[in-house]
Amino acid sequence: MEIVALIYQIFVLLGLLLALGTVLANLACFRGLYPVQQPAAEDAPLVSILVPARNKALNIEACAGSLLLQDYPCYELIVLDDHSEDGTGDILRRLGLHEEGDRRILTGAPLPEGWTGKGWACHQLSLAARGEYLFFTDADTTHAPGAVSAAVAMARAERADLLSAWPRLITVTWGEQLIIPMILLVGVSVYPHWLVTFLQKHPHLASWLPAFARRTLGAANGQFMFFTRAGYDRIGGHASAHDHLVEDVALGRAVAAKMGEGMRLLNCESLDFTTCRMYRSFDETWEGFTKNMRAAFEDSLAGFLLLGSLQCICFLLPFLCLFTASTGRSLILWQIAVIYFIRILLTLRFRTSWLGCLLHPVGEVLALGIGLNSWRRLASKGVQWKGRIYKASRGIQSK
Repeated sequence: MEIVALIYQIFVLLGLLLALGTVLANLACFRGLYPVQQPAAEDAPLVSILVPARNKALNIEACAGSLLLQDYPCYELIVLDDHSEDGTGDILRRLGLHEEGDRRILTGAPLPEGWTGKGWACHQLSLAARGEYLFFTDADTTHAPGAVSAAVAMARAERADLLSAWPRLITVTWGEQLIIPMILLVGVSVYPHWLVTFLQKHPHLASWLPAFARRTLGAANGQFMFFTRAGYDRIGGHASAHDHLVEDVALGRAVAAKMGEGMRLLNCESLDFTTCRMYRSFDETWEGFTKNMRAAFEDSLAGFLLLGSLQCICFLLPFLCLFTASTGRSLILWQIAVIYFIRILLTLRFRTSWLGCLLHPVGEVLALGIGLNSWRRLASKGVQWKGRIYKASRGIQSK
């Protein structure tokens, strides 16, 4: 039994070292938006900044206000008020948005059957947009004045059909600080950004992969989605993901599926330009991730169990084994050291909570609990979010 336990601890350590290698490879190619000189008006393609907003009175003023201050010379701002009941529309009108012009507010149409709320809102925004670039961003984000100029410059330089930037995540309450940085842990230790970068530099190699394999390499962040209009239309826009609860991931996967045909997906960060406070309490954080987590696996129980098991075995059990194992304690200490090295790297790189880093085992338990709760809730009574009830991973039932 001691030999079996020792072999187990060696495999866990090897798994963590593989995760560390993935993190280092990803960080080496994970670029950030950088300040650029404001382009001349004649060299500036029209950018449509598109913001879906439903009951966002707490943060819509900061978001829309920051977008109105962009230094980019050629853009329109369109905010869709999705049947808000908290005065969101009144705030937008006070900021100077009207029903006409380049700074305007849309009133959302009723939600059709089979659409998710955000997907329908973004689809309506895309129909109203006139830009060569479509910049979808959430109402709980804020953007420094050079954000649009920086996004245009990088999207052009990289020939990206979709540039998806990760903002600096603002966490205040303990629940936010423990749970939200887990997105980065999973996203950077599991998702192979480096491989996507390589395949897009060599599309002839990407074309050898079947479409479903390329699709699994896709990911994107709905807080900052910067499309070319041509690329957005080519994948069918939000209509192609009309019933998907995590439409940003679905759209990223749709672009990645066409890597072999020359389409390009670029994930980067916007830490110096964009901030986002996703949720404002433990309860809101729990419910928000419960809504999204199962949907990210598109109802693949095998994928959910595989990733959940790996997270538990590699990133949680070493802390339990430290107090219960009778052999291999030095290996367990090395496992914990690798875990904290990964967390420190990510905390420094993405400027997230040091409390979440220090109390990693607690955050891991909470994240795994949310995953199990997400699978259970979406298979039964559903998750209520902004006055709507989401059932399964696709589709919506209005309250």
